[in-house]
Amino acid sequence: MPAAEAEIAAARLLERFPGGLEERAADDCTELTVFTDEQGEAEVFSAFSDVSAERVEPAWEDRWKEFHRPVSAGGLWIGPPWMEPPPGRPAVVVDPGRAFGTGAHPTTRACVELLARVDRGSLLDAGCGSGVLSVAAARLGFAPVVAVDVDEVAIEIARETANANGVEVNAFRADVLLDELPRADVLVANIELAIVERLLQRVASCIAVTSGYLQSETPRKRGWARIDRMVLDGWAADVLRAE
Repeated sequence: MPAAEAEIAAARLLERFPGGLEERAADDCTELTVFTDEQGEAEVFSAFSDVSAERVEPAWEDRWKEFHRPVSAGGLWIGPPWMEPPPGRPAVVVDPGRAFGTGAHPTTRACVELLARVDRGSLLDAGCGSGVLSVAAARLGFAPVVAVDVDEVAIEIARETANANGVEVNAFRADVLLDELPRADVLVANIELAIVERLLQRVASCIAVTSGYLQSETPRKRGWARIDRMVLDGWAADVLRAE
């Protein structure tokens, strides 16, 4: 596929296959590869038009680990449990085998970088997924940290992520567009732009760190002013202040 479309396609694939994928670039095209079984193969064929399949050598089940590499953001090391963080470096450990987000995506890294720049206080992680932003916030000194998601499995994983990292996160199921949300000094929301804009109408926060959209996009909502922005690999994250 054209290289310009590969980032979006990779994000779609990782939603279905959090174990990871391989990316190979050639000229102006990018090839994305996932390792899966027959059921997963059928899912890929139903979701994408330009697809081919082939059998791979034994022990492919462990090759997904090669895809996951630690990243740094906001002074934190973010990586999988089979890798050791540098001595003395604050760490966020995320198991990509069950994760709804591992920390490696540009939107997640940008959110962590921007969280490191804002004043500490209470924090609400709206649409928390694996809880990586909640744990990162706790590592950065935000407290109390509340995490909500509409998906019960995501909440279970967010709790596991918090427990594995030894931090306190109050995670519970909630629809960020329908349910009453707790008041917090800082909101972080790494979700699609349309939901971000609707969410900004509902929260009682002074600061919002938002992402989940491309560099060409920006939240537009009365009552909020952008005071900071970070762009990574074509994706954007913003710090907004309530006016």
